[in-house]
Amino acid sequence: MSKSKKRPVVYAYIDSQNVNVTTQKHGWKMNWAALRKFLAEEYGVTKAYMFIGYVPEFEPMYEQLHQQGYSIVLKPTFDMTRPRQEADQPDEEKRPIKGNIDAELVLWAMKDMKEYDKAIIVSGDGDFFCLVEYLDEQHKLEKIMAPTGQYSSLYNKYESYVERLDNHKKVLEYRDRKKRAPRLFGGRQSRQQN
Repeated sequence: MSKSKKRPVVYAYIDSQNVNVTTQKHGWKMNWAALRKFLAEEYGVTKAYMFIGYVPEFEPMYEQLHQQGYSIVLKPTFDMTRPRQEADQPDEEKRPIKGNIDAELVLWAMKDMKEYDKAIIVSGDGDFFCLVEYLDEQHKLEKIMAPTGQYSSLYNKYESYVERLDNHKKVLEYRDRKKRAPRLFGGRQSRQQN
């Protein structure tokens, strides 16, 4: 009688801001549905947490991400464009909305540690170095998925765990079907006329 080998439980922890900003800086957008499928098919990820700053007008997007299979963890944001009402700082420089999720990602990965066998950290941000180091010590680190080759040099020690998402750009890149449809139709049409 042969025992079937139990598949390890793998969770993914995704720094959505790091992935989003880095891929766009390099000329492409992440297809979040494709990433969720990739994580499940390639690594058996059963739970994928997406950490994201909460902005009320983006609620439909959060719902869509949830429908694609993500567990959404929202971090309250604050508007850095509003000046403080303190007398000593009436003309504070305008800045964008801020919602740093680093502490939440680390906290959730630690809280869940007894539930998973392996964890994947999806970010190239060196702020997660202490988490990566601890996961490795506990033999629970599966991968560090960096958006591109430009990730924190703190991870040089963990090079064997690093997988670049841009190496899977063909599968993971978001393509706007609305923009492509006319070209495809036009291409078919011109071939038919010849």
